[in-house]
Amino acid sequence: MTKHLVSTISEIQAEVDFSGSILVENNDKVLLNQNFGYANRSDKIEVNSSTRFGIASGCKLFTAIAISQLVENEKLSFGSKLSECVDLEFKHIDKNVTVHQLLTHTSGIPDYFDEDTMDDFEEVWMTHPMYHVRRLKDFLPLFQDEPMKGNAGDEFQYNNAGYILLGLIVEHVSGLEFTDYIQLNIFNKADMSDSGYFAFDSLPERTALGYIDNSDGTWKSNIYSMPVKGGSDGGAYITTGDMAKLWTSLMNFSLLSKSYTNKLLYPHVQDPEDDDSFYGYGTWIKKTSGDRILRYHVMGYDPGVSFHSAYYPDLSVTSVVCSNKSDGAADIMIGIEEELLGLNN
Repeated sequence: MTKHLVSTISEIQAEVDFSGSILVENNDKVLLNQNFGYANRSDKIEVNSSTRFGIASGCKLFTAIAISQLVENEKLSFGSKLSECVDLEFKHIDKNVTVHQLLTHTSGIPDYFDEDTMDDFEEVWMTHPMYHVRRLKDFLPLFQDEPMKGNAGDEFQYNNAGYILLGLIVEHVSGLEFTDYIQLNIFNKADMSDSGYFAFDSLPERTALGYIDNSDGTWKSNIYSMPVKGGSDGGAYITTGDMAKLWTSLMNFSLLSKSYTNKLLYPHVQDPEDDDSFYGYGTWIKKTSGDRILRYHVMGYDPGVSFHSAYYPDLSVTSVVCSNKSDGAADIMIGIEEELLGLNN
């Protein structure tokens, strides 16, 4: 079946011109490890298994783990209010919003990238130059004085700004810069030695550049379409192998106790667009018609970035798909599920 999967994925790659890395593991056994395209098109440097990729919102899971660690260590609670966790001024944001509501996208706070009114992430940087955004506090002017979108706790509305606030809570409670906290308490503990929050103007070796393809066959890199450095809502870089290590460490309770891992992965809120889809803390949860957990998964999209990764608990299978193009990862993930795992998306 693995040979059949390789063939199927190759067909999908040719159809969508996928560029990136793919890893599928069953426990410690590698079922699929494929790489396509260029990490650097100008210099024709090919993607390989050690290439680092941006994962956009895929790293909201890291933020949720960090918050859960601080709760487990009794530094705050999921019921803690925003006013108790940070010392920031807001014109309209409800300071009674809780950590739980921020984690589950039910806070109702304004978002700096509002998908209801914006079609393209690049629009954000027309009035707020991306080269000024290097730390979490640099995101605040994008949303801190805007009106609430809804009442806290009313409904699920995917929200990047909420995760910026969660990162600021991590900084306030831990006394560490957010990216340093993640490095020490997640990347190092999970042996994710190739992962990090890297700045565009000082990328380390083996890091894929993100590419935006135009309809006329031309392309550009995404360096003017993203913040200089990512943060708690997205923007970390990983290898496929490191992301697999993250899932292993999480499921082995190396990052959180079993009790708090279960809280992280509990289906707290339902996706209003899919009866079988739920959101935990920083992760999507897909159930089967029999109410069993089909997969825990994370995904991320930015200009020049598409990413999907999942863990299938019944099968102990992990899949990671990283791309340095704006789309393609979802097509590969669907192929993996349908052909190797016999699942319907």
